[in-house]
Amino acid sequence: MNETASDSRRKRSYDPEGTRRRVLDVAAEAFQSRGYQATGMHELMREAGVTGGALYHHFPTKKALGLAVIRDRVAAEVEETWIKPVRTAPDAIEGIAAVFERIAAGLRRRGAVSGCPLNNLVLELALADPDFREAMDSVFEAWRSAIAARLRADQEAGRLAAADADELAAFIVAAYSGAMAQAKARQDAAPLEACARQLMRCLEGLRTGA
Repeated sequence: MNETASDSRRKRSYDPEGTRRRVLDVAAEAFQSRGYQATGMHELMREAGVTGGALYHHFPTKKALGLAVIRDRVAAEVEETWIKPVRTAPDAIEGIAAVFERIAAGLRRRGAVSGCPLNNLVLELALADPDFREAMDSVFEAWRSAIAARLRADQEAGRLAAADADELAAFIVAAYSGAMAQAKARQDAAPLEACARQLMRCLEGLRTGA
């Protein structure tokens, strides 16, 4: 039997992984701009340009989609925004300073602050469901652990004075998260910039000069 033009188009358009990525991208943006609770599955279907069957094939429930956004998109954003820059910088302090500077510059350029995606979801969902709480805590743990590992490497290299790397990493993540919440409330990068200046003073005091 000869293949029709419509059969050929259907074969070319059948891309389950592409559909899943598109839904996740749209959902992550919607949760960031409108919030998880305020976003409906029908809205996501329309915005992603997918059918109900395609959406529910990948994400049977809204909760399943929310968890996937946390584990796939939010975790990846933390990796790209924080973990990789700190890991690849000449030292931890330079990497952390560069992250703050880059994010603050982006907020200034956009003239709007949507907040930290992880922080936004924590504030909305941490008390709503233990599965969400566990997923979000896992992202925080990976974030803190990566910073702590880099701090320890600098200590072992003699670049940084002795200090509890795990507690210091928790302090850095908490400082950033709180500053971003304040920047979102004010719709201004100033709280993040003020936090960065004070945090850098604290961290620079740990340099050994090696």
